[in-house]
Amino acid sequence: MRQKFKIAGWVSLGVLAGTLTTVSLQTVARGTLAPLPLEELQQLAAVFGMVKSNYVEPVDDKKLITDAIVGMVSSLDPHSQYLDKKALKEFNEGTTGKFVGVGIEISQEDGLIKVVSPIEGSPAFRAGIKPNDLILKIDDTPVKGLALSEGVKRMRGEPNTKVLLTILRKSENRSFPVSITREEIRTQSVRSKVVEPGYAWIRLSQFQERTVEDFARKAEEIYKQEPKLKGLVLDLRNDPGGYLDAAVAISAAFLPENVTVVSANGQLAASKFTYKAAPEFYQRRGGTDPLKHLNEVTKGALKSVPLVVLVNEGSASASEIVAGALQDYKRAKLLGNQTFGKGSVQTAVCLDPSFRMDNCPTAGLKLTTSRYYTPSGKSIQAKGIVPDVMVDESEEGNLFAALRTREADLEKHLNSGQGEEKKDEVREKAREDARKRLEEELKKPPTERKIPEYGSDKDFQLIQAINQLKGRPVMVSKTLIEREEEKKVN
Repeated sequence: MRQKFKIAGWVSLGVLAGTLTTVSLQTVARGTLAPLPLEELQQLAAVFGMVKSNYVEPVDDKKLITDAIVGMVSSLDPHSQYLDKKALKEFNEGTTGKFVGVGIEISQEDGLIKVVSPIEGSPAFRAGIKPNDLILKIDDTPVKGLALSEGVKRMRGEPNTKVLLTILRKSENRSFPVSITREEIRTQSVRSKVVEPGYAWIRLSQFQERTVEDFARKAEEIYKQEPKLKGLVLDLRNDPGGYLDAAVAISAAFLPENVTVVSANGQLAASKFTYKAAPEFYQRRGGTDPLKHLNEVTKGALKSVPLVVLVNEGSASASEIVAGALQDYKRAKLLGNQTFGKGSVQTAVCLDPSFRMDNCPTAGLKLTTSRYYTPSGKSIQAKGIVPDVMVDESEEGNLFAALRTREADLEKHLNSGQGEEKKDEVREKAREDARKRLEEELKKPPTERKIPEYGSDKDFQLIQAINQLKGRPVMVSKTLIEREEEKKVN
């Protein structure tokens, strides 16, 4: 048996060495060669051989190697990830804002899927689906009790395939079937409206491939409606981030030209960089400056219009970069709650170096390579951005903010690199209290719930932001305080 282990181990080592040599050659091509720890690789090969020879049932070679890679990468921090084909597809859908489906924003109500809004121009929009419609069935599957994620999965599919939705329209007291042909959908990451004469609101829900172009279009529409705009609210609440160049562009729309927006520092030369408020730092190869026409239409008014930025614990990554830059230059007042604290840079590469990530045929790697720093040199990581004015999410207080996960709550999170973090011992109790409140709140009809939709006339934080712009009193939180960095547990 010992000899069997030895032979299997050396054969496995040969397989692993061949694989790792390929990876090494790719790594050399990227200019980031690191020496291979041969003794540890021998141990890995020995374990591989033992599992193959002695496990209770046969194990697939590819699964073993893939699981080893997944374990190696996921043990680093919460954002580093090995991307198989399925994960690659989801990754590209999330960053490009494109997916194949029917084109509706949804939520859940009474165990059914509720249409929040059809995406303009989508198959659902053209089929006459309306806000507040309830979906009873997807094809032959009843929706009652179905998880929201499962509902999404069933409505998505391949282009030019059909899905049958059974709709309940309460306003007309009827239900009816709608056959919709799936097609590629572009999600809308920018919403806007004139709140009242002279004051407008622009919301960014994510920094996607087309966010800057959509932002410029929405801002132009606002200025055509309100050429003498007195104040603007930039809403970054629950914006999880996305493309770095989009964050730089949005910052550049409001900042003087060529000032530093964000810097980063990591092990490699390529992971040390500074991005400035200039087209060469956000303009995509072969494209035009998406802000040029906006500046012409507004005559540069966005550079000086009074600005309030709304943030909360769901504002992360790219949205924290924008908030941090605008705050450091005193270009805007930040209102809301302390942000998530994701100040790390992930570099995504296809493991086949001849392909880009958006058409990678095999597998990819998303790896944390740097920490972000605001223009004044503050690390965002595990701390977040502290608003200038702490404002609760509702008049009754921060009822559910404790339920939101922050970077510092994530297992194996990267620390800030700027000193030790302390543990907040009362957070779990606050979470439990908030969980109970949320359960009670969800029992109420949607119109009576205390947290209304962002941008509505009952949006408490937006009302306070308009007050700030008008120089009126703002209802400052009596309970929110700046949270300290949490202690890293080794």
